[in-house]
Amino acid sequence: MNDLNLDYTLFIPEYFLAGLVVLLVVLDLYVTQVKKSWLSYIAAAGLAATAGVSLCWIDKQSNFARIVAIDNYTTYFRVFFMATGAIVCLASGKLVEDKLRHPGEFFALVILSTIGAIGMAASRELMTAYLSLELLSFSLYILVSFEKFDLRSNEAGIKYLLLGAFASAFFLYGMSLIYGVTGSTYYSDISANLSQGTDKFEWALLMGLVLMITGLGFKVAAVPFHMWTPDAYEGAPVAITAYLSTTSKAAGFALLLRLFSGAFQVVHDDWSWMIAGIAAATMILGNLVALQQHNIKRLMAYSSIGQVGYMLMGIAGLSHNTASALVLHMTGYMVSNMAIFIVIIAWYNMTGKEEIGDFRGMRERAPLLAGVLAGALFSLAGLPLFAGFVTKFILFQAVTDQGYYWLAAIGVVTSVISLYYYLQVMKQAFVIKPDEGDEALLPVPLLMNGMAAALMLGVFYVGLYPQQLFDAIDNATGFLFV
Repeated sequence: MNDLNLDYTLFIPEYFLAGLVVLLVVLDLYVTQVKKSWLSYIAAAGLAATAGVSLCWIDKQSNFARIVAIDNYTTYFRVFFMATGAIVCLASGKLVEDKLRHPGEFFALVILSTIGAIGMAASRELMTAYLSLELLSFSLYILVSFEKFDLRSNEAGIKYLLLGAFASAFFLYGMSLIYGVTGSTYYSDISANLSQGTDKFEWALLMGLVLMITGLGFKVAAVPFHMWTPDAYEGAPVAITAYLSTTSKAAGFALLLRLFSGAFQVVHDDWSWMIAGIAAATMILGNLVALQQHNIKRLMAYSSIGQVGYMLMGIAGLSHNTASALVLHMTGYMVSNMAIFIVIIAWYNMTGKEEIGDFRGMRERAPLLAGVLAGALFSLAGLPLFAGFVTKFILFQAVTDQGYYWLAAIGVVTSVISLYYYLQVMKQAFVIKPDEGDEALLPVPLLMNGMAAALMLGVFYVGLYPQQLFDAIDNATGFLFV
């Protein structure tokens, strides 16, 4: 016990976030002069300031009681999750003002889920990872169903909750089997025990890995554990749909990288074939089913499923290089996806419509939003000059270096398929004329235009000047393979 590092100052950013949660709830309940829309700015400013504080831990390596690691990997995801949360809070202003009675609770849940996501990236022990996962999950269950007078939101929340409970049970059962065969829940101890040989408990280990992969597969929406995704995306408030497609998935992969590199890398051959098969199925099904969608949120749901398949390739061929490539692609995906959702949120706030056909005439009515939409969709498809091209190229190259040529080939083919359904959205925005009487310019709020433009600059930055970001990511992921 005396050897454990119990330095509570390592959690200063999380203390700030917890204080921000209390502040928002108190302001909402007791300070009537505070306008609802102001809370989104307070939440975003608090997240941004805390992200700045988190930078104090760059190039510092420590741990708390061996259960939480504070290193560059944790710092990167602290900033990543807080930045995403700040964007979602700013984008939720109209939703909060028009539909929510208690917006303080809404923003508090966004911040609590951010704490859970950070815990998933930082955990070095199974129970800590599970508690962090549940903090994120329970916050998201409530956020998906937060529009309680909308039947679609209620239905989405119930489906997400029920299936999420099953997934958590699978993950817990898998954890118990891993504990049974290794005698520890610490990643490093699990790895050390497995390195001594698995002949005596090969089947128990395999079953534990299958159950844990099932539970985490649900969290990242991998096939065949993806069925909740389109319903949750369609029923949730649009800003929460954006949050699901970014933070929820990124947290799942942050945990997968930390867990499999720290605990199961020594038995890579026992589980890599499962991940590779799931990756192939996820890429194929996600992109093919997306071709049939007519609702923009459902289309983005299946698009995100396809993107999960690309990311799972990095887990299948797990190494320092593939981990770096995976995190780079995840970052480019987050920036591109969030840019698209800012456009969708702005369009929905002005028109109240979310069908793909309702985007017709966007070029005439909101030219900046139309340009950002096109650029971000091209990025997701992986066209040159945009973030998605360079991140996919680096990821596919890293995967082929590990011998998964067939997975990379499937990734290339499905990327071409994805271009078709992205072009269908752009066809409505640029080719189809608006309905008669709807030709006038729409009053897009300056904040939404500004966020869309800033995220589009981020897409070009990652696409044209990725070296500096890749070096930072490569340094961060290096702490996983020490």
